[in-house]
Amino acid sequence: MDVILRKSNENEIEKIVELSKKAFDTDVFVGGKGNDGPPQYDDINWHKHMFEEGHLYTCMQTDGEIIGGAILFEEEEKLYVGRIFINPEYFGQGYGMQLMREIEYYFPNASVIRLDTPIWNVRTNRFYRKCGYRQTGKDMESVYYEKTKK
Repeated sequence: MDVILRKSNENEIEKIVELSKKAFDTDVFVGGKGNDGPPQYDDINWHKHMFEEGHLYTCMQTDGEIIGGAILFEEEEKLYVGRIFINPEYFGQGYGMQLMREIEYYFPNASVIRLDTPIWNVRTNRFYRKCGYRQTGKDMESVYYEKTKK
């Protein structure tokens, strides 16, 4: 089944937070510490703020089921992917790849897409390389990636 990306509705925020928590809590299996997702990954007020600022996006199947989300920041011809997450029930089924393609399609004016991910997270580092992102830097905590759209 295909996925659709769109700006979130206010009534979806609780579901998105629930899926964010579920997804990032699985990081313990790929090098993370328990319940140690990205900042405010489980905070409803933070997600409400992201919604109000226009940065919260919903990932849903074509049948309408919400299966994930994204925090995205567009500035002129650049897009920063703050985070993406998919319900762990759908891991390994291609939904993450579809979500990344939808993000690239949704922002046609973004010629450069940037993101970062924890250095210890073998799953996301492999995933972003598989999506065609190239590493542009690394520090003690994060690996930085970029993709230039043609």
